[in-house]
Amino acid sequence: MSDDIERPHHNAQTIERNRFPTLFEVLSRKTVAPLDLFSFYIYMRDQQRSVDYLDFWLDVSQHLQLCRLYVRRLHRSLVEDTPEIEKASKRSSFMQNFDDAGEGPSNEKDMLQESQRLSQYLRSDRPSRNHSPQNSQGSNQSHDPPRPSFAQTPGDPTSPGQLSSGDNSQPRREDLRASAEKILYTYLLPGSEREIIIPQSILNDVQNAIEGPEQRSDPELFDQAKDYVFQAMERDAFPGFLQNKGLGNLVPQSMMIRLIVGLISFFAAVWAAFILIFLDKSRATRCWLILPFFIAIYLIITHQYMLDPLVAIAGYSEYTVFDFNKIREKFVQKTLTRRATTVLVLFGIVLTAVCCLFILVPGKRL
Repeated sequence: MSDDIERPHHNAQTIERNRFPTLFEVLSRKTVAPLDLFSFYIYMRDQQRSVDYLDFWLDVSQHLQLCRLYVRRLHRSLVEDTPEIEKASKRSSFMQNFDDAGEGPSNEKDMLQESQRLSQYLRSDRPSRNHSPQNSQGSNQSHDPPRPSFAQTPGDPTSPGQLSSGDNSQPRREDLRASAEKILYTYLLPGSEREIIIPQSILNDVQNAIEGPEQRSDPELFDQAKDYVFQAMERDAFPGFLQNKGLGNLVPQSMMIRLIVGLISFFAAVWAAFILIFLDKSRATRCWLILPFFIAIYLIITHQYMLDPLVAIAGYSEYTVFDFNKIREKFVQKTLTRRATTVLVLFGIVLTAVCCLFILVPGKRL
């Protein structure tokens, strides 16, 4: 993933749903904080240590967008070069899907079908190369396809890979091949820079398709690998992500700091309590023990439940250590508020019991 990733600014309206989102919704940028793609990327990088799988999925999706853009503009150039009387037949419903593409596929099945349609068109395009967009308008586009940005929303015409029709950047057939080769050499081949583990049969199919006589660059050649990676993330990473961000609002590093400080505070509070008891101090003096016990028990409970109840009620969730962001998913906010209330009640009960024990016990001067 490129180094210029920025935290997303959610300008779109908050999405209303009565459930946790699916992995496909997260990857398609149809969710908001704290279950957005940016948060999932940080989780895969910092906790799962398998961000290469997510980057592979995003790169293959970007390759699909590049193919979609190439086919759409190729078709438009064919229509422009066609006599007016034949345009109606040339502009078939098959290609209308690509011209009118908005926010992209709504689920995995739609994405697979789109990949197959694009691949079918690209494999039948070889006789039509003279009509490709670069031959009619020219192109200075780099062979390195643009990466997706987390700061933009689906369907945004300024998003990389979804360039507006007035943009002079024209993807070429060579760009599609360069994109496919980059994915193969970066993620799939043994010993590659960011190698991911996939079945050998899938790797062989992809390698033969790209490097073999056909020299394919259509998106369908990555379908099996993409599906395998998606299922691996859905099975191994996504449940933990939902538990971490949907049922809690703290990151593991912050939880560990809270546990350490909480245990130190608890030891100090107990030590001070025994000193005051054995010095036969008054109960009014011993009431000061509420402060260290408050800090200790609160921090230990927040570690245990992965949830800071006061921060959750305020509507914030932790991205990285002590870096909080506003919760925008309404269902997550409701869930965390309910859990925060339960945690606060438990905290009050434990704090009251411990303080009563050390404050009301009779003193005895040694």
